[in-house]
Order: sequence, then C-alpha cells, then structure tokens
Amino acid sequence: MTLLSGSIFFVLINLITYFVINKFFLLPFSIIIIDFLITCMVMVTFRMVVKIAFLELQRPERTHANIIIYGAGEAGITAKRVLDRDVSTKYKLIAFLDDDPGKIGKKLEGIDIVGPDKLNDLLNLHSVGQLIIAVQQFNTQRKQELVDLCLEHEVKVLTVPPMLEWINGELSFNQIKKIRIEDLLEREEIKLDDRQIRSELSGKTILITGAAGSIGSELARQIVKFFPHRLILVDQAETEMHQLGLEFTENYRDFHPQFILADIRNGSRMENIIREAKPDIIYHAAAYKHVPVMEDNPLEAILTNVNGTRILADLAVKYKARKFIMISTDKAVNPTSIMGASKRIAEIYTQSLNVHGEPKFITTRFGNVLGSNGSVIPLFRSQIEKGGPVTVTHPEITRYFMTIPEACALVLEAGTMGQGGEIFIFDMGKSVRIVDLAKRMISLSGLILGKDIQMRFSGLRPGEKLYEELLNSKENTIPTHHPRILIAKVRTYDAAEVSHQINELIELAGSGSEQEVVQKMKEIVPEFKSQNSIYEELDKN
Repeated sequence: MTLLSGSIFFVLINLITYFVINKFFLLPFSIIIIDFLITCMVMVTFRMVVKIAFLELQRPERTHANIIIYGAGEAGITAKRVLDRDVSTKYKLIAFLDDDPGKIGKKLEGIDIVGPDKLNDLLNLHSVGQLIIAVQQFNTQRKQELVDLCLEHEVKVLTVPPMLEWINGELSFNQIKKIRIEDLLEREEIKLDDRQIRSELSGKTILITGAAGSIGSELARQIVKFFPHRLILVDQAETEMHQLGLEFTENYRDFHPQFILADIRNGSRMENIIREAKPDIIYHAAAYKHVPVMEDNPLEAILTNVNGTRILADLAVKYKARKFIMISTDKAVNPTSIMGASKRIAEIYTQSLNVHGEPKFITTRFGNVLGSNGSVIPLFRSQIEKGGPVTVTHPEITRYFMTIPEACALVLEAGTMGQGGEIFIFDMGKSVRIVDLAKRMISLSGLILGKDIQMRFSGLRPGEKLYEELLNSKENTIPTHHPRILIAKVRTYDAAEVSHQINELIELAGSGSEQEVVQKMKEIVPEFKSQNSIYEELDKN
C-alpha cells in the first residue's frame, strides 16, 4: 500500500509540473512504472524467502517423520502431492510400495518404487513414522498382514478414502485418516444376484420393522436401490427415525419412504398399518437384543421378541403378505440367555406358520455386526479415547463379526431364495478373540498396552457365552447356490402345539412371574441352559 501510494504521489507531482508550472515532467513515467514493478518484486521475494526460512527453522530436518506410501497409482501420487502442498506436515517420503512388477525398480516423482517384500527391510533400516495405504481395492488378508507388520514396528497406518469420498474430486490432507479396526475385519465384497433381487423387490410394497436400528436402516438403504413401489419404515425410536428421515431426504430425493412411529407390541396399531399398506414383503428386524439387559428383564423379552413377532406374523397371514423375513441371531443356537431363547421361540413360531403356504416365513441368522448399537467396538473405542481401562469380559471369549452392509446384503439374497420354513445362516468367517481385538485397537490408536493404557477383565455377564455357535458344520447344514449362505437343519414343529405353548408363555409374562416365564421358556426350548445367571437353578430342577 505504501509503495502504491508513493507511485501515485510521483504521478501527481508530474501532472502538477506539466499542467501548472512549466509543461515538464519531474520524473519520466517509465521510471515510476519500472520502480514500482521492481520494488514489488523485491518485496515479495524477500517476504517469501523469510517465510520459507522461518518454516524450515520451525521444522528442521531431524524432526521429519519418514513416510511410506503403499500404492504407486493415481491415489498414491495424489497422496504424495497432498503432503507436498501441506507445509505444516513434518515428513519425508522415502518410498512407494506397489504390487505391480512393471512399476517395481522405477521412480515416481523422484521416489523409488519397491515391492511389498521390501517393507520389513525399510522398517528396520529407517525410523518410519507412518505408512499410508493408497490402494482403492486391497485384499483384506494382505491388509491385515501389512498392518500387523507395521504395528510390530510401532508404525502408524493411515488410509486414503475411496475417490468417491474426495471433496469436489480432490483429496485433502484431513481426509487421510488412521485405519480403523472395521477396515481389518471386513471381507471381500459379496457378489449378489442383483437381477433376482430386483425381480423380487422392484415394484413391491415392503415393510421394515426396527427400521431405525442398525440392520433395519441399512436394509432400507439397500432396498431403495431396487426401486420398490412403496417402502414403509416402522420403529418406536423417535429421534433415530427423525435422523433416518433427514438422511433419506438428503440422499434419496426421488424416493419418499413412509416413516411410521409404532410399537410392534401394539396389535391394533400394527393391524391398522398392515391392513392399509398390504405389504408384499415384511422384514422383521425389531427386537430387544442386549443380553445382560434382557437377563434382568425377561418379561420384556417375551412381550417384544416373542409376542411382537407373533402379532406381526399373524397379521402377515391375515393380510396375505408374500414373504415374512425374520432377522434372528446366532444367540438363538443352544441359547444360554433370555435374549437368545426368546429369539429361538420367535423362530419356532414363524416356522410353524409356514403350513399356511403363504406368506413364506424365512429366518436369517447371523452374529455380531460391526458398528451396531451396543457393539463391542464402539465401546472399546470410547474407553480408549477416555484413557482406559479397556474392559474385556473374559480372556478366552470369542465372537463372529460381520459388517452391517454385508449382513443386510445376505438377508436380501436369502429372502429372495427362500421358499418358506428355512433358517438361513451366514458364513461369518473365523471367530475373533475379543482380547486380540482390543489389543489391536489399542495399537492402532498409537498406544502401548500396559504403559499408556490398561486392560481389565470384568468377568462374563449374565447369560453370556464364551463361544458363539452358528450351526455351520457340514453335519447340520445344507449348502445353497451362494457360498456364504447355508440352510440349518432344524426339527419341525406342530403349529397348534406351538401356538398353545406360546399363548401360555405370553399369559405368564402378563402375570409378572419371571421365574415361571423362564421355566416355560426352557420347556419350549429344551436346549436353553442358563449361564452366569440366577436362572441356572431352574436347570438343576
């Protein structure tokens, strides 16, 4: 501003001397212009030099963290350039890793490209601070091996998000995030028969209960893509339904589901909904699912998981739905908890109704889903953020895990292939030791177990198993055309006898006698043996 003001001053002096005094220029205009430009250039250059020198002094070379980028493709190049642009980062890129033999041994923007087999040597030779995974399609097993090797060397692992998530098609430094435990537990993408599912769902009226929950909401997201005629979403959770409504308004502007607040235990309310909607397909995901809570509240487990299912199933028969798909759980297999037993009784009831021919009653059964409400992973993450301790119930406890989209995709596939009466179980892969899961999450957070954070064993909770079961051995399952879906071999039940038994159970639940209710549950499901529970005494009797 000062320079510009000075140049304007000399211009005014020139005008005064020419027009007022004696028609001459005190300074030639060319001199004024040249002076302005040269001075501007010198000032800008000087300021840039000072700023660069200051930044370099603030982050001397000895404080730079060595970085390796896995992936010498477009995402890898973009990640490098993002780091180059962000002058606040303290790093030095020492190598690209890539699986492509055609790239190994070459240089990319002056950086060597080496094979993944050289990673261990790089980690031993250099003090590497971070490894950035910049591969859009990466084999999950390879990713796990890579992360485990990095964690052994106390190297933080970051990941570049898919290109579709880049802001306006450009990657920013803040989008390069720490890898999450969910990224390591997911498996290869499921191949679905989209044509068959589209034929099943397109143009149909579909009702989902528990629609605001983890499974129900993801089912809704996936079903919308198959263009149903009408989608009715039912749940009693007001806040979650409101949030789901906002999501659909933003992401699916051309489709408007019907959001209904209702309790599946309210028979007259549910009848009004189903009579008006006349759904072709019902996905029943509403249920109480927390094992310790249901162990303390067995009456509520019966009224919701059993009677709520009975109300819906009877209405499906009355109003001639084509299919009724029930979402069950691996905890229904040889149950040890009130929750698991209540879901098994609901399975038995819906199976017994299959004698009507229509609707076709289909059950899908799977284990824990990553990121669902009450999942162990959000709990561990919260405990780690608070500084611990991380609480694990037992050092030997194991669980099966599946991502929510993966589980819902298999539900749609099983619902399509089901002919009625089947219990479909999903290949959940290998069970995971929860203590190993907790240790890996601690390491991924950059903390050291026993030094930065502690782990504590709290003991098995009421009704909790050490090992979950899925009945997925060859002796008790039948394969289907889909390698990830099996059919459980289970005994059939007489519809009249089942109805009589469940009527008695619901009457007992209404009377408020918890001991009598649990005793009746054990009568209906003889394999129900309580563990870590006050109801173990009933098994002795």
